[in-house]
Order: sequence, then structure tokens, then C-alpha cells
Amino acid sequence: MPDSEKILIQSITSPHHTERVNKAKYMAMRHALLAALPEQAPGLSVAEANIAVLPHLCETEFPGGAKAGWWLKAVQLDLEAKGIIQRGPGKPVRLFKSA
Repeated sequence: MPDSEKILIQSITSPHHTERVNKAKYMAMRHALLAALPEQAPGLSVAEANIAVLPHLCETEFPGGAKAGWWLKAVQLDLEAKGIIQRGPGKPVRLFKSA
């Protein structure tokens, strides 16, 4: 896959580590996750987000939801590192959009 089809992502858990991933899959999951997450706390648990993103995913990138869990986690950690989404307090991890 040419570099132009990849995107550099970060992780809030490993601030100095970056990874190059498929741009189309990243953007599809980013769109789905941001469409699914609420604007305020308490937000959705990761398990709830896994279900909530499914109707927003395109079949081209995620046929039958295949690999959606891995991509959700990758996009979640990247968007947290960029301050676009955040975690609520406590356990389990709950996610919502940053103001």
C-alpha cells in the first residue's frame, strides 16, 4: 500500500509511539465513532461504542463489521491523544466528545 494511502496515528497510552495505518479504514472508523459518541459525560463504554459504531460503518471498509474492534481501539487512542474525545472518570472506560 502506497504511503499516500496511510495515515500516521498516535496513542494516548504511548505518547512517543506512532503507527502508519490504512487511511480509508481509519477515516471510516473515525467518522463512525464520532457519530456514535455523545457530547458529554458519562459517555459510552468501549463495549457500547463497539455496538454503536456498527450502523455508521461502510460495508466496503468493514464488511459485516469485520475488524471493527481493533480499528475502534486504534482510532479511540489516537483521538484521545489529539484531544478530540476524552474518557470519563472511573471504570469501565467511558468515552465522549471533547468540548
